[in-house]
Amino acid sequence: MAVDIVSYLTDAVRKYKASDVFIITGREVSFRVNDLVMTRTELEEGFTEKSEIDEGPVMPARAEELVEQIFKLANRDINKFKEKGDDDFSFAIKDVSRFRVNAFKQRGTYAAVVRVITFTLPDYKSLGIPESVINLANQSKGLVLVTGPAGSGKSTTLSCIVDRINKNYNKHIITLEDPVEYLHRHGKSIVSQREIHLDTENYVTALRASLRQSPDVILLGEMRDAETISVAMTAAETGHLILSTLHTIGAANTIDRIIDVFPSEQQHQIALQLSMVIRAVVSQQLVPAIDGSLVPAFEVMTATPAIRNMIRENKVPQIEGVIYSSDTDEMVSMDSSLFKLTKQGIISKETAMEYAVNPEMLGRRLGV
Repeated sequence: MAVDIVSYLTDAVRKYKASDVFIITGREVSFRVNDLVMTRTELEEGFTEKSEIDEGPVMPARAEELVEQIFKLANRDINKFKEKGDDDFSFAIKDVSRFRVNAFKQRGTYAAVVRVITFTLPDYKSLGIPESVINLANQSKGLVLVTGPAGSGKSTTLSCIVDRINKNYNKHIITLEDPVEYLHRHGKSIVSQREIHLDTENYVTALRASLRQSPDVILLGEMRDAETISVAMTAAETGHLILSTLHTIGAANTIDRIIDVFPSEQQHQIALQLSMVIRAVVSQQLVPAIDGSLVPAFEVMTATPAIRNMIRENKVPQIEGVIYSSDTDEMVSMDSSLFKLTKQGIISKETAMEYAVNPEMLGRRLGV
């Protein structure tokens, strides 16, 4: 008897502690566990109680069946996916977890990658998120960016900041996400969560509309293009706190990316505007720990008068030096974070060197 998708997803959450489930033709249903993609057969080797499931590689008809089951679970029309070949959405299985789905076609067959999202927000301390990052919830206005590669935990960090605001301030928080990941219950704040394509047309439309919804805080899932960035900076200028993400590593790269999105004749004006609204840039990446888990390493840049001046005067490369030479919780370099994790015995020296921004200087600090 063929296994239904609920069984795979339940095992992913409860048995394997997986972060992602892969349904791809030609391979067994696979799971990402501690950043390694493994088949059920490979994972079962580590368990004394084996699952009585041995379906072998997923064939095209089986892949189509599993993807269709996902759409039914989400109560979502599959016709858009059949027409376009891509779809993003989220859904929940009661008492198991929430899931974020990217369904796609590859070589004419159905496929999907399903991300596991917990019902409740994890404790930021257990995740290793520094207090200085969570304290960005105390900002009343401006632009706060959390950056890093895909899958590095940016959404989780932002959700923890939103959770801190929700628990401590009487505000209206609007989240604009594609799709909605963590669900926030109303605390001291009202939390309105809107999903792009389901509740609204796109980020720009939703962001413009949100400014007429008496917001104090707006979580913008991603700053994807010049128009979105422009509206977000204007919103930050007019007294709102904007939280968002970019797929960059490092504050200097992030500032450059934002400015470079615009035509050359607009870049000076954008740099001036950005220098006034930016409050902080947090960059994070997940690195392998000695115990086989993944731990986050952070770079934190808080906008000081000196840094604002560097952005205004097109001296962005100097920002990296300022962060590197600082020794406060509000200004931490990625390499300092890696050095600290090494000294605590959480990661190896080799891992620290692999993920370092400046391996030569970190190597000297580590004595390698």
